[in-house]
Amino acid sequence: MEPIEINAGSWYLRALRADERIDDRPALADMGITSAGYVADSLTGWQQDVRYTWAVCEPTTGELLGEVTLSPSTGMIEMHARAGHAVAVQTAADAVRRFADSLQENT
Repeated sequence: MEPIEINAGSWYLRALRADERIDDRPALADMGITSAGYVADSLTGWQQDVRYTWAVCEPTTGELLGEVTLSPSTGMIEMHARAGHAVAVQTAADAVRRFADSLQENT
Protein backbone atom coordinates (compact mmCIF):
# COMPACT_ATOMS: atom_id res chain seq x y z
CA MET A 1 0.00 0.00 0.00
CA GLU A 2 1.12 3.56 -0.64
CA PRO A 3 1.19 5.91 2.39
CA ILE A 4 -2.19 7.51 3.04
CA GLU A 5 -2.70 10.97 4.50
CA ILE A 6 -5.39 11.37 7.15
CA ASN A 7 -7.13 14.53 8.31
CA ALA A 8 -7.54 14.27 12.08
CA GLY A 9 -9.35 17.53 12.78
CA SER A 10 -6.77 20.01 14.02
CA TRP A 11 -3.91 17.73 12.95
CA TYR A 12 -2.92 15.99 9.79
CA LEU A 13 -1.16 12.70 9.36
CA ARG A 14 1.33 12.01 6.60
CA ALA A 15 4.18 9.65 5.84
CA LEU A 16 7.48 10.29 7.60
CA ARG A 17 9.93 12.27 5.49
CA ALA A 18 13.64 13.04 5.32
CA ASP A 19 14.22 15.02 2.16
CA GLU A 20 15.20 18.51 0.99
CA ARG A 21 11.80 19.96 1.97
CA ILE A 22 10.97 18.21 5.25
CA ASP A 23 13.23 16.33 7.64
CA ASP A 24 11.41 14.56 10.46
CA ARG A 25 14.58 13.02 11.92
CA PRO A 26 15.30 15.79 14.49
CA ALA A 27 11.74 15.56 15.86
CA LEU A 28 11.96 11.76 15.91
CA ALA A 29 15.22 12.06 17.85
CA ASP A 30 13.37 14.23 20.40
CA MET A 31 11.18 11.18 21.01
CA GLY A 32 14.19 8.85 21.29
CA ILE A 33 13.92 7.40 17.78
CA THR A 34 17.44 7.70 16.39
CA SER A 35 17.87 4.81 13.97
CA ALA A 36 19.50 6.14 10.79
CA GLY A 37 17.19 4.14 8.52
CA TYR A 38 13.97 4.70 10.44
CA VAL A 39 12.28 6.96 7.88
CA ALA A 40 13.22 4.70 4.96
CA ASP A 41 12.11 1.64 6.94
CA SER A 42 8.73 3.29 7.54
CA LEU A 43 8.17 3.56 3.78
CA THR A 44 9.17 -0.08 3.34
CA GLY A 45 6.61 -1.01 6.00
CA TRP A 46 3.89 0.62 3.90
CA GLN A 47 5.07 -1.04 0.70
CA GLN A 48 5.14 -4.48 2.33
CA ASP A 49 1.87 -3.97 4.27
CA VAL A 50 3.54 -4.84 7.57
CA ARG A 51 3.63 -1.49 9.39
CA TYR A 52 1.89 1.79 8.58
CA THR A 53 3.53 4.87 10.09
CA TRP A 54 2.21 8.41 10.27
CA ALA A 55 3.81 11.67 11.31
CA VAL A 56 1.29 13.65 13.36
CA CYS A 57 1.75 17.21 12.15
CA GLU A 58 0.75 20.75 12.92
CA PRO A 59 -1.07 21.76 9.71
CA THR A 60 0.35 25.26 9.18
CA THR A 61 4.02 24.40 9.67
CA GLY A 62 4.17 20.66 9.02
CA GLU A 63 6.09 20.23 12.28
CA LEU A 64 6.08 16.64 13.52
CA LEU A 65 4.39 16.48 16.93
CA GLY A 66 4.41 12.72 17.25
CA GLU A 67 4.05 9.43 15.48
CA VAL A 68 1.33 6.81 15.22
CA THR A 69 1.95 3.32 13.85
CA LEU A 70 -0.49 0.59 12.90
CA SER A 71 0.22 -3.10 12.44
CA PRO A 72 -2.31 -4.03 9.75
CA SER A 73 -2.16 -7.73 10.62
CA THR A 74 -3.01 -7.27 14.31
CA GLY A 75 -4.68 -3.86 14.47
CA MET A 76 -2.19 -2.83 17.18
CA ILE A 77 -1.62 0.93 17.34
CA GLU A 78 1.44 2.51 18.96
CA MET A 79 1.99 6.18 19.73
CA HIS A 80 4.98 8.39 20.44
CA ALA A 81 4.55 12.07 21.31
CA ARG A 82 6.94 14.94 21.64
CA ALA A 83 6.72 16.74 24.97
CA GLY A 84 3.44 18.63 25.28
CA HIS A 85 1.72 16.95 22.34
CA ALA A 86 0.11 13.85 23.86
CA VAL A 87 -3.43 15.10 23.14
CA ALA A 88 -2.64 15.68 19.46
CA VAL A 89 -1.16 12.21 19.14
CA GLN A 90 -4.13 10.61 20.91
CA THR A 91 -6.50 12.41 18.52
CA ALA A 92 -4.40 11.11 15.62
CA ALA A 93 -4.45 7.57 17.03
CA ASP A 94 -8.24 7.73 17.20
CA ALA A 95 -8.31 8.65 13.48
CA VAL A 96 -5.91 5.78 12.70
CA ARG A 97 -8.24 3.41 14.62
CA ARG A 98 -11.12 4.49 12.37
CA PHE A 99 -8.86 3.92 9.32
CA ALA A 100 -7.95 0.44 10.60
CA ASP A 101 -11.60 -0.37 11.24
CA SER A 102 -12.47 0.66 7.66
CA LEU A 103 -9.74 -1.68 6.35
CA GLN A 104 -11.27 -4.55 8.29
CA GLU A 105 -14.75 -3.76 6.96
CA ASN A 106 -13.47 -3.85 3.36
CA THR A 107 -11.77 -7.25 3.60
